[in-house]
Amino acid sequence: MNTKTAFIAIVGCPNVGKSSILNKMLGQKIAIVSNKPQTTRTKIVGVLTQDETQLVFTDTPGFHRPHNKLGEKMVKAVSDSISGVDACLFVVEPKGELRPAELELIEKFKKEKMPVILAINKVDTLADKTELMARIMELSQLYNFESVVPVSAQNGANIKELIDELKGLAFESIHFFPDDTLTDQPERVIAAEIIREKILRRMNKEVPHGIAVSVEKMRERPNSDLLDIEAIIYCEKESHKGMVIGKKGETLKTISTRAREDMEKFFDCRINLQCWVKVKEDWRNREGLIHNFGLDNE
Repeated sequence: MNTKTAFIAIVGCPNVGKSSILNKMLGQKIAIVSNKPQTTRTKIVGVLTQDETQLVFTDTPGFHRPHNKLGEKMVKAVSDSISGVDACLFVVEPKGELRPAELELIEKFKKEKMPVILAINKVDTLADKTELMARIMELSQLYNFESVVPVSAQNGANIKELIDELKGLAFESIHFFPDDTLTDQPERVIAAEIIREKILRRMNKEVPHGIAVSVEKMRERPNSDLLDIEAIIYCEKESHKGMVIGKKGETLKTISTRAREDMEKFFDCRINLQCWVKVKEDWRNREGLIHNFGLDNE
């Protein structure tokens, strides 16, 4: 059997559903999802192997205008990803005016002469399907996409068709990962991202992007299926620390419980999760802290 591989970057603006599409294609959640933009901060690699074909996905941060050093690192991660892959999966929403960042991404595709598949996500939200045809026409005039696939990461519509189109971009090659690999992310990174997702979902608009999570300890107990995990949640302000902890510790307890439940599903074992909250002022503009939290993609 001749094996095939394609390295594919999933790109698009914040909050268009890139991580949700990746999770749906893999059949398991490896990238965190919330309704807040710029949820993904690092390049997360997901691997899908079907028969002879292996697709290696890079789920990139949303392409946006940066407001701090962390934002600059996120935008650089997108540009680096586009330069280093075989193809791109460009995710857009089905209606609304195209954003300047989306037009900029299309210019990058032209510069790289990049094979691109266009996924129009959230088609389940369209009451009038003629809007979809207008969107396809609008984007097809801007770039010669390999194919256009309307999808819904919410209900899974056309995800199989999208995978089939992506497999068509693979070329004869060895598989770079074992066929049962789901992601190249270390377990500590996955654990930290699960905690951060629960914070994003629980905190609403209060603190979301001033939060970083560092897993300090991850150790299996001898002769047991119990995994001990200790994590520190870092905030930028003392007032944010109080919000994350909540009245009588209730908010932190809810975050920890929901994170533990997801970790037990992912790691397939019992988890003893301990979380603490600390303050690191203005960490998103401090290179050393960005590096320590593993957010510089280097």
